[in-house]
Amino acid sequence: MSTYLLVHGAWHSGECWQRVVPLLAAAGHRVYAPSLTGHGEKARLLGPDVGLDTHVADVVGLIRDEDLTDVVLVGHSYAGLVVTGAANEVPDRIGHLVYLDAMVPEHGESAADVQPATRGLIDRALASGDGWRVPPLPELPPPYGLFGVTEAADVAWLRGLLSDQPVRTLQQPVRLDDPAVGAIPRTHIHCVANVPEGIVRRPVPAAQQVWELPTGHDCMITMPAELTALLLKLG
Repeated sequence: MSTYLLVHGAWHSGECWQRVVPLLAAAGHRVYAPSLTGHGEKARLLGPDVGLDTHVADVVGLIRDEDLTDVVLVGHSYAGLVVTGAANEVPDRIGHLVYLDAMVPEHGESAADVQPATRGLIDRALASGDGWRVPPLPELPPPYGLFGVTEAADVAWLRGLLSDQPVRTLQQPVRLDDPAVGAIPRTHIHCVANVPEGIVRRPVPAAQQVWELPTGHDCMITMPAELTALLLKLG
């Protein structure tokens, strides 16, 4: 039995994994898909002080509270920063890092550094409303949809679980200063269909594994079986 810890991206909640969790569990594995502070069942905790460090602490706290070891730690999108920060805190408990169509930071980088398109979101949040809320991205015309989701029923369901993202989560730098993190195997899963203009994907070092899925960004919704099959190769 392996342990999978699935971390959702910006604006989402742990509920976005509901099509993947039962498939991993049915294969005999232990699966956690928590909502980060300010999202899902923790939406009441949303506030201007919630930052990347808050979300890293969420993941590290779960790993320590449940005494998890040899974890396959999966970060989707923004959560590439979260899982990197978490691995830096507890490298001895992480068996594999998975960057699922994710931001892949170096030490001291923020989301805006890794994905320059994020800078516009930060600027708009700072200049409008209460100055710290970043609303979910809007649905785009076909073939892009809502985070790559295009089926009408799925779009409606996804829209219902999205919530504002605190701007500090996109501004704070990640800590990646423990050399032990370098020994953790890394796999990158890229969603390669209908990538919106302006999205930058960094080159992956030759020593790290890369897989592709022919779907949009939220592959846990659009291709849960195919994503699960890839994740099972790592457990």
